[in-house]
Amino acid sequence: MAGGITFLAVLLLFLPPLVAIPVHGVIQLASNGSRAWIQREHAQTDIVWRYALLLLPMGVLGLGVAQSLPEDAIRLAIGVFVLLATWVPRVLTLGYEGGDPTSRTKFIWLGAVTGFVNVTIGATGPLIAPFFLRIGLTRQALVGTKAACQALGHLAKIAIFGGVGFAFGDHLPLLAGGTVAVVAGTWVGSQLLEHVSERAFVILYKSVLTLIALRLCLAAAGL
Repeated sequence: MAGGITFLAVLLLFLPPLVAIPVHGVIQLASNGSRAWIQREHAQTDIVWRYALLLLPMGVLGLGVAQSLPEDAIRLAIGVFVLLATWVPRVLTLGYEGGDPTSRTKFIWLGAVTGFVNVTIGATGPLIAPFFLRIGLTRQALVGTKAACQALGHLAKIAIFGGVGFAFGDHLPLLAGGTVAVVAGTWVGSQLLEHVSERAFVILYKSVLTLIALRLCLAAAGL
């Protein structure tokens, strides 16, 4: 839960935002791509293609904005985003409750917003999750459809950064190690989850995210 946003926040403690975000995209592609492949028979293609329509053009626009911002401003924005996602997630979706469960048009606009945020904030899981709830999907379809959409978002992000000359090859050890680690971490986390109480899980989840987010905000403030 919240693995992508936690991982990005940790990367930002060691890497500039415009390096951390594309590196995060490659590694998270392995994570979301594997889930999408496993649940491919259940993924709702009518949602996925609508979501994908505006990912690239809005991502290009988002990169232009990100490149014009100071690194500390991006760190601060991501830190605040993590805090909101952890404690008041409804703020990110403006109180959105799901809308018409039969409507698919909203996923075009969700893809547009995600495309922009993907290259500025980097992690969009907490932002898009509410839109996939309450639309009548089975749990397999929910996991498969959301994972497919996120995987396409990461592919768009990789293409955009590659198009402006980001040297993915310079980070191969980190990319390879992170990809292996994310798969291993999924397995280990699944095993540990069986031995953690609901209360302990929530406390651990919120504590880790809050501490990392505060660290990012303090780093952005030069403290």
